[in-house]
Amino acid sequence: MNKTKLIRITTVPISLEKLLENQLTFMSNYFDITAISSNKKQLKKFGIENNIKTKHIELTRKITPLQDLKALWKLYKFLKKEKPEIVHSHTPKAGTIAMLAAKLAGVPNRLHTIAGLPLLETKGIKRTILNIVEKITYAAATQILPNSYGLKQIILVKKFCKESKLKVIANGSSNGINTAYFNPANYLETENEKLRKRINILKNDFVFIFVGRLVSDKGINELVNAFENINNKFTNTKLLLVGALETELDPLENKTIVKIKNHNNIISVGYQQDVRPYFAIANVLTFPSYREGFPNVVLQAAAMNLPSIVTNINGCNEIIKHHKNGLIIPVKDKKALFVAMKELVLNTALRQKLIQNSRKSITTRYNQQLVWEKLLQEYKLLD
Repeated sequence: MNKTKLIRITTVPISLEKLLENQLTFMSNYFDITAISSNKKQLKKFGIENNIKTKHIELTRKITPLQDLKALWKLYKFLKKEKPEIVHSHTPKAGTIAMLAAKLAGVPNRLHTIAGLPLLETKGIKRTILNIVEKITYAAATQILPNSYGLKQIILVKKFCKESKLKVIANGSSNGINTAYFNPANYLETENEKLRKRINILKNDFVFIFVGRLVSDKGINELVNAFENINNKFTNTKLLLVGALETELDPLENKTIVKIKNHNNIISVGYQQDVRPYFAIANVLTFPSYREGFPNVVLQAAAMNLPSIVTNINGCNEIIKHHKNGLIIPVKDKKALFVAMKELVLNTALRQKLIQNSRKSITTRYNQQLVWEKLLQEYKLLD
């Protein structure tokens, strides 16, 4: 019996590797899967490592009309030839191209996952264009899957589509989390001490960690400012930044970049394939993002038994409950961030309470297998 054809599409392969880690391998037990993305070399590597068929179509993350039309035509021709029953896209550009191409090619089931809305931080003509593109994407899809309940509400408020087209899988999240993999018990103190020594952190240092892209809408400008003030009061504090500095789409302020490079107690280690060792030597996740879908980083940190300071945005405020497994602060509020960081340095009893609840809050609601099984059920309803 032939398996149902399922096409999964992202703008860049790293989304297949990280955002959807191991999910396509699981689904390949039930479907004939092809992964489509840009960056031919990286995509081919992903396919080989995960035993998944791939198709390279060059997609961009920027507004590039000519390249987008070319990608749309190539994808349309591929889908017309393959005749898949389901096309499922992630990330904004891939969603627009995939949903339009799939509709033109007559694919019956066209699913697009929303994992955040970059347009929310955009203004002027660009915002108008992005709003129109978003509505086109939703109109071409047969089902829209916001990865958080807060995001679903934003979509309804913005009137991007009708509620009947929207569905949140399980309790939210695009991929859930492998709680056996993200487990502090996997890390011995001897290993932690080696890493501390290598990046110049002392055992008694209080370490705030951020994991993600170093861009403005992740709240890095506010975080660096708040940390500088914290470090003036508590000299044994460190800020550990784990992620790539991006300078194209949403660059940091110049003064922030200078501080990251020159401050003795800010340690920037760049992008890391495995972030777990860094969580294992940290005390608190600081994640002052402006917008999210359903942030994997907050799930990962909590699974590694870290309390989190997050902003009051969708996704973050679904994972974190104030004074239960973390603290919630207003968006773009460096003073509130400073106060929360100070509270967790000084209030040991509160910090211990948050630690006790952190991992438990994830294992009961966001285990990866649960999310995969719920998505599989959704696919089977489409057969």
